[in-house]
Amino acid sequence: MSHLGVVEDTLFVPMLGRIYASEHCPQIIYDKKALELKEKLPSDLQENGSQSQYTLLASAVRSANMDRFIRSFLKRRPDGVIVQLGCGLETTYYRCDNGRTRWYAVDLPHVIDYRKELLPQSERETYLAGDAFTENWIRQVRTDLPDAPILVTAGGLFHYFEEDKVISLFRMLRQFGEIEVVFDTVNKKGMAMMQKKYMKQVGHADVQMFFYVDSAVNLAGKISGGLMDMTEEPYYRYIPKNGLKLSTKVSMAVSDRFCMVKMICLNL
Repeated sequence: MSHLGVVEDTLFVPMLGRIYASEHCPQIIYDKKALELKEKLPSDLQENGSQSQYTLLASAVRSANMDRFIRSFLKRRPDGVIVQLGCGLETTYYRCDNGRTRWYAVDLPHVIDYRKELLPQSERETYLAGDAFTENWIRQVRTDLPDAPILVTAGGLFHYFEEDKVISLFRMLRQFGEIEVVFDTVNKKGMAMMQKKYMKQVGHADVQMFFYVDSAVNLAGKISGGLMDMTEEPYYRYIPKNGLKLSTKVSMAVSDRFCMVKMICLNL
């Protein structure tokens, strides 16, 4: 894994979070595929004694939230397409596929190469190696499926990029038909907390983070100059908290009270 860069190396964090949740908190998310892959991951990643339960569950909650948005989208639009930007080692396909949806997974070439080793493409999956912030992947999707509604997911991706770059991506996608984008983000306070505590606990204190959203309404204004259909919700609102440590419940409550971490869905 020496060929993975500092940011790309964070792809192991959500996988380990889903494994932890599946083994200890399956009410939040149960990921059979992640458990199957546990022994294939680098052995030095299995040590998580320095991480709190809250830290271990934070990325698992992201996957649980994404699953909920994806299932809702496919219920409304069973003819829809799912595109996962910065897919890493995400196993959403195995949890949420409805038996007919086309799935696309986009990440940098060396990440896609590693993904193929652990998660070979399934029948209705297409892996696209490239930059998530260019037009190449969306042009490929629209060549394959010109009129299908698309849900683009970006889990744990935008934090590492400047706001201008993220907004340019949204503006670009508006030119390609019916597209929704769902992503997790933080507000300014949440960004400070992630940099100070969370990234240090998961072993990536050297990773720089830039993008945060204090208000989805203000973000929409920067994208389109006006309002658009959107959803903005606290990160832990729909997460079952039974059986969790008191300290974990308190951290989740504080995060939601001050909207430090949130889910946003934009109908571009």
